[in-house]
Amino acid sequence: MAQMNMLEAIRDAMRVEMKRDPNVLAFGEDVGKVGGVFRVTEGLQEEFGEERVFDTPLAESAIAGMAVGMGTQGFRPIAEIQFVGFIFEALDQMFVQAARMRYRSGGRYNAPIVFRTPFGGGVKAAELHTDSLEGLALQTPGMKVIVPSNPYDAKGLMISAIRDNDPVFFMEHLNLYRKFKAEVPEGEYTIEIGKANVVREGSDVTIIAYGMMVHTAVAAAEELEKSGIKAEVIDLRTLMPLDIETIVASIKKTNRAIVVQEAQKTSGAAAEIIAQINEHAILHLEAPVLRVAGPDTVYPFALIEDAWLPTPARIVAAAKKVIEF
Repeated sequence: MAQMNMLEAIRDAMRVEMKRDPNVLAFGEDVGKVGGVFRVTEGLQEEFGEERVFDTPLAESAIAGMAVGMGTQGFRPIAEIQFVGFIFEALDQMFVQAARMRYRSGGRYNAPIVFRTPFGGGVKAAELHTDSLEGLALQTPGMKVIVPSNPYDAKGLMISAIRDNDPVFFMEHLNLYRKFKAEVPEGEYTIEIGKANVVREGSDVTIIAYGMMVHTAVAAAEELEKSGIKAEVIDLRTLMPLDIETIVASIKKTNRAIVVQEAQKTSGAAAEIIAQINEHAILHLEAPVLRVAGPDTVYPFALIEDAWLPTPARIVAAAKKVIEF
Protein backbone atom coordinates (compact mmCIF):
# COMPACT_ATOMS: atom_id res chain seq x y z
CA MET A 1 0.00 0.00 0.00
CA ALA A 2 1.11 3.53 -0.74
CA GLN A 3 -0.02 6.78 0.86
CA MET A 4 -1.63 9.01 -1.79
CA ASN A 5 -3.84 12.04 -1.92
CA MET A 6 -6.64 12.05 -4.48
CA LEU A 7 -4.61 13.90 -7.08
CA GLU A 8 -1.83 11.31 -6.86
CA ALA A 9 -4.32 8.44 -6.95
CA ILE A 10 -5.92 9.71 -10.16
CA ARG A 11 -2.50 10.17 -11.76
CA ASP A 12 -1.49 6.67 -10.70
CA ALA A 13 -4.65 5.23 -12.25
CA MET A 14 -3.82 6.89 -15.55
CA ARG A 15 -0.24 5.64 -15.35
CA VAL A 16 -1.41 2.06 -14.67
CA GLU A 17 -3.74 2.08 -17.67
CA MET A 18 -1.27 3.75 -20.01
CA LYS A 19 1.27 1.05 -19.20
CA ARG A 20 -1.31 -1.68 -19.72
CA ASP A 21 -2.93 -0.39 -22.91
CA PRO A 22 -1.02 1.57 -25.59
CA ASN A 23 -4.33 2.98 -26.90
CA VAL A 24 -4.85 5.01 -23.72
CA LEU A 25 -3.74 8.62 -24.09
CA ALA A 26 -4.31 11.91 -22.28
CA PHE A 27 -4.67 15.43 -23.60
CA GLY A 28 -6.01 18.84 -22.70
CA GLU A 29 -4.89 22.35 -21.89
CA ASP A 30 -1.40 22.34 -20.31
CA VAL A 31 -1.56 18.64 -19.36
CA GLY A 32 1.83 17.83 -20.95
CA LYS A 33 5.03 19.45 -19.75
CA VAL A 34 3.27 21.51 -17.07
CA GLY A 35 1.24 18.54 -15.84
CA GLY A 36 -2.08 20.37 -15.76
CA VAL A 37 -3.13 23.38 -13.72
CA PHE A 38 -3.30 21.18 -10.59
CA ARG A 39 -0.41 18.91 -11.67
CA VAL A 40 -2.63 15.83 -11.94
CA THR A 41 -0.84 14.66 -15.09
CA GLU A 42 2.61 15.72 -13.91
CA GLY A 43 5.34 13.39 -15.19
CA LEU A 44 3.12 11.44 -17.57
CA GLN A 45 4.40 13.12 -20.73
CA GLU A 46 7.98 12.47 -19.69
CA GLU A 47 7.14 8.82 -19.07
CA PHE A 48 4.93 8.09 -22.09
CA GLY A 49 6.00 10.67 -24.65
CA GLU A 50 4.41 13.57 -26.44
CA GLU A 51 2.33 11.37 -28.73
CA ARG A 52 0.36 9.96 -25.80
CA VAL A 53 0.28 12.92 -23.38
CA PHE A 54 0.00 16.27 -25.11
CA ASP A 55 -1.27 19.82 -24.91
CA THR A 56 -4.17 21.11 -26.97
CA PRO A 57 -5.27 24.60 -28.03
CA LEU A 58 -7.49 26.50 -25.60
CA ALA A 59 -10.61 25.12 -27.24
CA GLU A 60 -12.82 22.75 -25.26
CA SER A 61 -14.95 21.93 -28.31
CA ALA A 62 -11.81 20.77 -30.12
CA ILE A 63 -10.63 18.72 -27.13
CA ALA A 64 -13.95 16.88 -26.83
CA GLY A 65 -14.40 16.58 -30.60
CA MET A 66 -10.97 15.03 -31.03
CA ALA A 67 -11.76 12.61 -28.21
CA VAL A 68 -14.91 11.49 -30.03
CA GLY A 69 -13.04 10.89 -33.26
CA MET A 70 -10.21 9.02 -31.58
CA GLY A 71 -12.67 6.92 -29.59
CA THR A 72 -14.27 5.65 -32.78
CA GLN A 73 -10.84 4.59 -34.07
CA GLY A 74 -9.89 2.32 -31.20
CA PHE A 75 -8.21 4.76 -28.84
CA ARG A 76 -9.21 5.35 -25.22
CA PRO A 77 -8.83 9.09 -24.71
CA ILE A 78 -8.67 10.81 -21.33
CA ALA A 79 -9.72 14.34 -22.20
CA GLU A 80 -9.25 16.98 -19.53
CA ILE A 81 -11.59 19.96 -19.39
CA GLN A 82 -9.54 22.32 -17.27
CA PHE A 83 -12.47 23.55 -15.12
CA VAL A 84 -16.06 22.36 -15.02
CA GLY A 85 -17.49 25.72 -16.09
CA PHE A 86 -15.69 25.35 -19.41
CA ILE A 87 -17.72 22.30 -20.49
CA PHE A 88 -20.37 24.52 -22.06
CA GLU A 89 -18.04 24.98 -25.03
CA ALA A 90 -17.97 21.19 -25.47
CA LEU A 91 -21.51 20.07 -24.67
CA ASP A 92 -22.37 19.11 -28.24
CA GLN A 93 -19.31 16.88 -28.55
CA MET A 94 -19.75 15.37 -25.07
CA PHE A 95 -23.49 15.03 -24.59
CA VAL A 96 -24.64 14.68 -28.20
CA GLN A 97 -21.80 13.07 -30.17
CA ALA A 98 -20.06 10.89 -27.55
CA ALA A 99 -23.13 9.91 -25.54
CA ARG A 100 -25.09 8.81 -28.63
CA MET A 101 -22.28 7.20 -30.58
CA ARG A 102 -23.09 3.56 -29.85
CA TYR A 103 -26.83 4.08 -30.42
CA ARG A 104 -26.40 6.11 -33.59
CA SER A 105 -24.02 3.61 -35.14
CA GLY A 106 -26.02 0.55 -34.15
CA GLY A 107 -23.14 -0.66 -32.02
CA ARG A 108 -20.56 -0.28 -34.78
CA TYR A 109 -18.68 2.45 -32.91
CA ASN A 110 -18.09 3.21 -29.25
CA ALA A 111 -16.95 6.34 -27.43
CA PRO A 112 -14.65 4.95 -24.69
CA ILE A 113 -13.74 8.40 -23.40
CA VAL A 114 -13.09 9.76 -19.91
CA PHE A 115 -13.90 13.45 -19.66
CA ARG A 116 -12.01 14.59 -16.56
CA THR A 117 -12.86 17.91 -14.94
CA PRO A 118 -12.22 19.62 -11.58
CA PHE A 119 -15.24 21.16 -9.85
CA GLY A 120 -16.47 22.25 -6.45
CA GLY A 121 -16.21 25.05 -3.93
CA GLY A 122 -14.45 25.88 -0.72
CA VAL A 123 -11.20 26.90 -2.39
CA LYS A 124 -12.05 30.53 -3.30
CA ALA A 125 -11.54 29.99 -7.02
CA ALA A 126 -12.67 32.30 -9.79
CA GLU A 127 -16.08 32.38 -11.47
CA LEU A 128 -16.99 29.30 -13.59
CA HIS A 129 -14.31 27.22 -11.86
CA THR A 130 -16.32 25.75 -8.99
CA ASP A 131 -19.87 25.10 -10.19
CA SER A 132 -21.38 21.65 -9.73
CA LEU A 133 -22.74 20.72 -13.15
CA GLU A 134 -23.37 17.02 -12.69
CA GLY A 135 -27.11 17.62 -13.21
CA LEU A 136 -26.45 18.40 -16.88
CA ALA A 137 -24.77 15.05 -17.38
CA LEU A 138 -27.45 13.12 -15.50
CA GLN A 139 -30.04 14.04 -18.15
CA THR A 140 -27.83 12.67 -20.91
CA PRO A 141 -28.54 9.03 -21.80
CA GLY A 142 -25.32 7.18 -22.54
CA MET A 143 -23.15 9.29 -20.22
CA LYS A 144 -21.90 7.79 -16.96
CA VAL A 145 -21.15 10.16 -14.07
CA ILE A 146 -18.53 9.46 -11.40
CA VAL A 147 -17.75 11.67 -8.38
CA PRO A 148 -15.18 10.09 -6.01
CA SER A 149 -14.73 11.28 -2.43
CA ASN A 150 -11.36 9.74 -1.51
CA PRO A 151 -8.07 8.54 -3.03
CA TYR A 152 -8.84 4.80 -2.92
CA ASP A 153 -12.13 5.20 -4.76
CA ALA A 154 -10.67 7.74 -7.17
CA LYS A 155 -8.03 5.34 -8.44
CA GLY A 156 -10.28 2.29 -8.71
CA LEU A 157 -13.08 4.25 -10.38
CA MET A 158 -10.71 5.97 -12.80
CA ILE A 159 -9.34 2.61 -13.96
CA SER A 160 -12.91 1.34 -14.42
CA ALA A 161 -13.81 4.50 -16.32
CA ILE A 162 -10.86 4.19 -18.71
CA ARG A 163 -11.78 0.57 -19.44
CA ASP A 164 -15.47 1.35 -19.99
CA ASN A 165 -16.68 1.37 -23.59
CA ASP A 166 -19.03 4.30 -23.01
CA PRO A 167 -18.20 7.92 -22.19
CA VAL A 168 -17.66 8.80 -18.53
CA PHE A 169 -17.91 12.25 -16.96
CA PHE A 170 -15.33 12.03 -14.15
CA MET A 171 -15.68 14.91 -11.68
CA GLU A 172 -12.82 15.67 -9.30
CA HIS A 173 -13.56 18.00 -6.38
CA LEU A 174 -10.99 20.78 -6.10
CA ASN A 175 -11.11 20.70 -2.32
CA LEU A 176 -10.24 17.00 -2.22
CA TYR A 177 -7.16 16.98 -4.47
CA ARG A 178 -4.72 17.53 -1.59
CA LYS A 179 -7.02 17.46 1.43
CA PHE A 180 -5.73 14.19 2.90
CA LYS A 181 -3.79 11.04 2.10
CA ALA A 182 -4.99 7.46 2.42
CA GLU A 183 -3.78 3.95 1.70
CA VAL A 184 -4.07 3.13 -1.98
CA PRO A 185 -2.97 -0.22 -3.47
CA GLU A 186 -0.14 -0.04 -5.94
CA GLY A 187 -0.83 -1.56 -9.34
CA GLU A 188 -4.25 -2.14 -10.83
CA TYR A 189 -7.62 -2.63 -9.16
CA THR A 190 -11.11 -1.56 -10.10
CA ILE A 191 -14.23 -0.36 -8.32
CA GLU A 192 -17.53 -1.19 -9.95
CA ILE A 193 -19.23 1.76 -11.61
CA GLY A 194 -22.71 2.10 -10.14
CA LYS A 195 -21.94 0.70 -6.68
CA ALA A 196 -22.32 2.94 -3.63
CA ASN A 197 -20.46 2.54 -0.35
CA VAL A 198 -21.83 2.74 3.19
CA VAL A 199 -19.10 4.72 4.93
CA ARG A 200 -20.80 4.93 8.32
CA GLU A 201 -23.39 2.56 9.78
CA GLY A 202 -26.45 3.96 11.53
CA SER A 203 -30.04 3.19 12.47
CA ASP A 204 -31.93 6.50 12.79
CA VAL A 205 -31.48 8.42 9.53
CA THR A 206 -29.77 7.88 6.17
CA ILE A 207 -27.60 10.67 4.81
CA ILE A 208 -26.86 10.28 1.08
CA ALA A 209 -24.00 12.29 -0.41
CA TYR A 210 -21.18 12.28 -2.98
CA GLY A 211 -17.85 13.98 -3.51
CA MET A 212 -16.83 16.56 -0.91
CA MET A 213 -20.28 16.40 0.67
CA VAL A 214 -19.50 12.89 1.95
CA HIS A 215 -17.02 14.41 4.37
CA THR A 216 -19.49 17.13 5.34
CA ALA A 217 -22.08 14.41 5.97
CA VAL A 218 -19.70 12.36 8.11
CA ALA A 219 -18.92 15.46 10.21
CA ALA A 220 -22.66 15.97 10.67
CA ALA A 221 -23.13 12.32 11.66
CA GLU A 222 -20.43 12.66 14.29
CA GLU A 223 -22.21 15.72 15.68
CA LEU A 224 -25.57 13.94 15.65
CA GLU A 225 -24.14 11.05 17.62
CA LYS A 226 -23.52 13.44 20.52
CA SER A 227 -27.31 13.78 20.70
CA GLY A 228 -27.83 10.02 20.55
CA ILE A 229 -28.82 10.04 16.86
CA LYS A 230 -27.11 7.35 14.79
CA ALA A 231 -26.85 8.44 11.17
CA GLU A 232 -25.93 6.14 8.31
CA VAL A 233 -23.85 7.82 5.59
CA ILE A 234 -23.86 6.55 2.00
CA ASP A 235 -21.18 7.64 -0.47
CA LEU A 236 -22.83 7.28 -3.87
CA ARG A 237 -19.50 7.27 -5.78
CA THR A 238 -21.41 7.26 -9.07
CA LEU A 239 -24.54 9.21 -9.92
CA MET A 240 -25.20 7.46 -13.22
CA PRO A 241 -25.81 4.59 -12.90
CA LEU A 242 -27.31 5.14 -9.45
CA ASP A 243 -27.13 2.39 -6.83
CA ILE A 244 -30.74 2.65 -5.68
CA GLU A 245 -30.56 -0.83 -4.10
CA THR A 246 -28.06 0.29 -1.45
CA ILE A 247 -30.13 3.41 -0.77
CA VAL A 248 -33.35 1.45 -0.34
CA ALA A 249 -31.68 -1.12 1.91
CA SER A 250 -30.55 1.68 4.20
CA ILE A 251 -33.94 3.39 4.27
CA LYS A 252 -35.62 0.12 5.19
CA LYS A 253 -33.43 0.21 8.29
CA THR A 254 -33.61 3.90 9.20
CA ASN A 255 -37.00 4.97 7.73
CA ARG A 256 -35.72 8.51 7.17
CA ALA A 257 -33.39 10.08 4.65
CA ILE A 258 -31.57 13.27 3.66
CA VAL A 259 -29.80 13.89 0.36
CA VAL A 260 -26.86 16.30 0.34
CA GLN A 261 -25.47 17.99 -2.76
CA GLU A 262 -23.24 21.00 -3.28
CA ALA A 263 -25.08 22.03 -6.42
CA GLN A 264 -28.08 24.34 -6.44
CA LYS A 265 -31.20 22.72 -5.01
CA THR A 266 -33.54 22.66 -8.00
CA SER A 267 -33.40 19.85 -10.60
CA GLY A 268 -30.16 18.34 -9.35
CA ALA A 269 -29.00 14.85 -8.43
CA ALA A 270 -30.83 15.08 -5.10
CA ALA A 271 -34.18 15.60 -6.83
CA GLU A 272 -33.67 12.47 -8.94
CA ILE A 273 -32.54 10.43 -5.94
CA ILE A 274 -35.62 11.47 -3.96
CA ALA A 275 -37.88 10.59 -6.91
CA GLN A 276 -36.37 7.11 -7.05
CA ILE A 277 -36.68 6.70 -3.28
CA ASN A 278 -40.38 7.52 -3.59
CA GLU A 279 -40.74 4.96 -6.37
CA HIS A 280 -38.94 2.17 -4.53
CA ALA A 281 -39.26 2.82 -0.79
CA ILE A 282 -42.05 5.25 0.01
CA LEU A 283 -43.81 2.78 2.32
CA HIS A 284 -40.68 2.56 4.43
CA LEU A 285 -40.50 6.33 5.04
CA GLU A 286 -41.76 7.93 8.24
CA ALA A 287 -40.95 11.48 7.08
CA PRO A 288 -40.41 13.34 3.79
CA VAL A 289 -36.93 13.07 2.30
CA LEU A 290 -35.17 16.42 2.66
CA ARG A 291 -32.49 18.06 0.54
CA VAL A 292 -29.50 19.98 1.86
CA ALA A 293 -28.03 21.89 -1.06
CA GLY A 294 -26.71 25.16 -2.36
CA PRO A 295 -29.33 27.89 -2.86
CA ASP A 296 -30.84 28.55 -6.27
CA THR A 297 -28.48 31.35 -7.20
CA VAL A 298 -25.42 31.60 -9.40
CA TYR A 299 -22.31 30.37 -7.61
CA PRO A 300 -21.20 33.29 -5.40
CA PHE A 301 -17.97 35.20 -5.42
CA ALA A 302 -15.26 33.95 -3.07
CA LEU A 303 -16.01 36.49 -0.34
CA ILE A 304 -19.37 34.87 0.52
CA GLU A 305 -18.66 31.32 -0.69
CA ASP A 306 -18.61 29.80 2.80
CA ALA A 307 -22.12 31.07 3.52
CA TRP A 308 -23.40 29.45 0.32
CA LEU A 309 -22.02 25.93 0.70
CA PRO A 310 -23.84 23.19 2.67
CA THR A 311 -22.44 22.73 6.18
CA PRO A 312 -22.56 20.04 8.87
CA ALA A 313 -24.87 22.31 10.89
CA ARG A 314 -27.41 22.43 8.06
CA ILE A 315 -27.33 18.64 7.76
CA VAL A 316 -27.75 18.24 11.52
CA ALA A 317 -30.79 20.54 11.41
CA ALA A 318 -32.32 18.56 8.55
CA ALA A 319 -31.71 15.26 10.34
CA LYS A 320 -33.43 16.48 13.49
CA LYS A 321 -36.31 17.76 11.40
CA VAL A 322 -37.01 14.39 9.79
CA ILE A 323 -36.62 12.58 13.12
CA GLU A 324 -39.09 14.93 14.83
CA PHE A 325 -41.58 14.81 11.95
